[in-house]
Amino acid sequence: MALASCSTITSQSGMGVLYTGVTEGQMVTSNQLGSKVGSGSTIGVLGLVSVGDASIQTAANSAGIKKISHVDAKKTSILGLFAKYQILVYGD
Repeated sequence: MALASCSTITSQSGMGVLYTGVTEGQMVTSNQLGSKVGSGSTIGVLGLVSVGDASIQTAANSAGIKKISHVDAKKTSILGLFAKYQILVYGD
């Protein structure tokens, strides 16, 4: 029961029990690689609190991106106590 509320993040390569730190491709378009990068993120603590905005729209707007070329996601988790999910949007 104590572990039921931990902050964890899964990835395509699995989940590390002590630490997870991965970057994964999420989406690609036919647009050329852009010169801008925008980001949005969420954080979770102990599985009790989770806040933020990791939407593609928020990330694109943060860098003034109108044409998205691809999207990556960075996922970090430490001992199930802290988790961060960050979306990275590339484009022009």
